[in-house]
Amino acid sequence: MLFNSLHFLIFFPIVTLLFYLLKHKYRWILLFIASTYFYSAFFLPYIFILYFIIIIDYVCGILIENSKNKAKLFWLLFSIISNIGLLVYFKYYNFFIDVSATYLPNIKHLDIILPIGLSFHTFQSLSYTIEVYKGKQKAEKHIGYFANYVLFFPQMVAGPIERYDSLGKELRRKHVFKFKNISNGLRLILYGLFVKMCIADNLAPLVNEFYSNPTQYYSSSAWIALIAFSIQIYADFYGYSTIAVGAARLLGINLMDNFKQPYFATNFYQFWQRWHISLTTWFRNYVFFPMGGSYVNAFRWMINVLLVFSLSGFWHGANYTFIIWGFLHGLFYLIEKGFSNFIPVSIAKNKIFLTFGAIATFTLVTFIWVFFRAENLEKAMLVLKQCFTYTFDAKKELLFGYQTIAMLIVLIFFEVSIYKSRFDKFLQNQHIIIRWAIYILLAFCLLLFSGIQSYQFIYFQF
Repeated sequence: MLFNSLHFLIFFPIVTLLFYLLKHKYRWILLFIASTYFYSAFFLPYIFILYFIIIIDYVCGILIENSKNKAKLFWLLFSIISNIGLLVYFKYYNFFIDVSATYLPNIKHLDIILPIGLSFHTFQSLSYTIEVYKGKQKAEKHIGYFANYVLFFPQMVAGPIERYDSLGKELRRKHVFKFKNISNGLRLILYGLFVKMCIADNLAPLVNEFYSNPTQYYSSSAWIALIAFSIQIYADFYGYSTIAVGAARLLGINLMDNFKQPYFATNFYQFWQRWHISLTTWFRNYVFFPMGGSYVNAFRWMINVLLVFSLSGFWHGANYTFIIWGFLHGLFYLIEKGFSNFIPVSIAKNKIFLTFGAIATFTLVTFIWVFFRAENLEKAMLVLKQCFTYTFDAKKELLFGYQTIAMLIVLIFFEVSIYKSRFDKFLQNQHIIIRWAIYILLAFCLLLFSGIQSYQFIYFQF
């Protein structure tokens, strides 16, 4: 069930109404049923995979809390192996078969359909058992609340990846109907739909057309396609996250912000502080810190950084291109860190220097996105080559449509306006006339400029 579908438009108001009509002690049942139905609408059999994750980690959490020493570690490893094992089987099995084809030529590919959002589910559930093992989280005894933590439908498919000490408390809290929650939630949903349907879905055909056969286009078209995808993937994922936060807000439940204007970042460190924040936090807390974090020698620290970035790339997809994408982010992060030691503070804070840094960061990030979008390494290199192949042969020209340019201007206006804030908070401080003018503008854009074809959210594949 997509957020931008008629199905969801009918489903969610019913759930919201029932949520506030029911007594608090029965609401977990409603959320469990609603979340099960929401996920089952994609592919019914795979809901049982999530049930399996829930049962394993619920039991492991209790056993970890009640055990000591080796037994405690055993149940944590059992949880990790169970979760990662599922992820490896569904997402990486065929990739590893390809890698080992020379040594194991008789092993065949399996016809496996990756459950939507499995990477998000496993990481979110794993964070719970790890926190229980560390003693920072009490084991949840109510399986219904734990199930809703894993299943909670607004963010279950593509995040944000929440911790139990945050979302678990929100699910347990007694929520009362507040007009403020309704208005802020609807504002976020409206803005999220605009970003997804008017920006991402209008750019998708242009990007798909170029990547299907990049050699048929001029080098100028290649640059346009690269910029288009950079904006598309941001608008697509940011749109989903904004709708998810808004939908949860309508129920009085707070989710973390997953984006904070990442393309305004002046360096790679800032970019990863603002892009997919929940995943960055997860890898930092559960991979980078256990590897020693910054409390190791310089060489080991650099290796750790590259490994973590490469792993985060591999988390996105079973392809060498994703590993390269992550590795390049780590490499530029290290280069940037090295040079920053030689730049005086007065220059580092200079507005001209910061502007140059933002342009350079966006340009490099845009180029690196090629490895994320391309089907394979060969296609990625072909796209990059096309950017610098100047030819006057008869080729196609790729152009932004006037409506897409208009929508991008609207997006940039709002991104600048809500810098270091959030759309609902920004509107909350505006005069009622300005607020309603913005509502009408966004509704007008959705009615007239939504993409002709509805595209599934990009991050659903992860």
